[in-house]
Amino acid sequence: MTSGSLSRALVLEEFGALPRLVSRPVPEPRPGHTLVRMLAAQVAHLDLNVVDGAFGILPDLPAVPGTTGCGVVLASDTHPEGALVRVDGKGLGLRRDGCWADHALVPDAAATLVPDGTDPALACSFFSPAGTAWAAVHSVAGVRAGERVLVTGAAGAVGSLTVQVAARAGAEVIGVVGRAAKLDHVPAAAKAVLAAELSAEAVGGPVDAVIDTVGGPVLRDALGLVRPRGRVALVGYTAGREFSVDLADFLLADVSLLPVNLMTRGREVAADAERMLGELAAGELTLPIERCGPDRLAEAVERLRTGEAVGRVVLDLA
Repeated sequence: MTSGSLSRALVLEEFGALPRLVSRPVPEPRPGHTLVRMLAAQVAHLDLNVVDGAFGILPDLPAVPGTTGCGVVLASDTHPEGALVRVDGKGLGLRRDGCWADHALVPDAAATLVPDGTDPALACSFFSPAGTAWAAVHSVAGVRAGERVLVTGAAGAVGSLTVQVAARAGAEVIGVVGRAAKLDHVPAAAKAVLAAELSAEAVGGPVDAVIDTVGGPVLRDALGLVRPRGRVALVGYTAGREFSVDLADFLLADVSLLPVNLMTRGREVAADAERMLGELAAGELTLPIERCGPDRLAEAVERLRTGEAVGRVVLDLA
């Protein structure tokens, strides 16, 4: 690579419109930063919120979105050249250019070494679902062996890993999905149920805990299935950011609503998530991933927005 070389980047020029694929100069290395040849970058709901201008932290435009990616170190004072790294944090895709580009210049602290030979698409997409699943099951919901746990969005990245982590904890798991086409994508450890058919009869009676990854009306319906003194861990809101509850009924139900915020728990679950990466790479755990090239961003975004995507969506930049 020579000075003045060009590379591709998806550049956001207007909130509410998709980024354009353009050619631009490769970023110049500078002290305190690592230049990475990106191989894969996640397309997550957080990234779409940024593209829409609907997140609490937004970049100055034009900007390159993408909060998480994986690639090879080209130049760094901190990380060895040729090493495979996951890049995230430090405002990437929020306050500074992110990962939806062939090359990214990131703060040294935003790059974390991952084992050589790891699938870059897995390396850039495992941490959030793995860390969230672990935190939801163990730190927040406190799932114990023999309990009955209902997981919504059970074919998604977070939901499918949550099913697997809860089953490993010894729970009986019911996995809820919004589309019939996704029933077969619920991990075998769970009984699969359609959200439209959610009822005490369908799930076999009250549950001890719900781990909700979708929000909206699905959360509302799931609340009524929890036993008194049970727990509901709130992870996501892809099915709706709001739901209504009758406070009198809620007080009588005596169910705890507990938020799962990975931003405040990232360090707490880091070691567990990294261990799960090894188990994912070995096939002991599974994480569904859909891959597409940057020229198919519109298709990937549409599948994510409509809920058709199964698991994580990743841009293949290799």
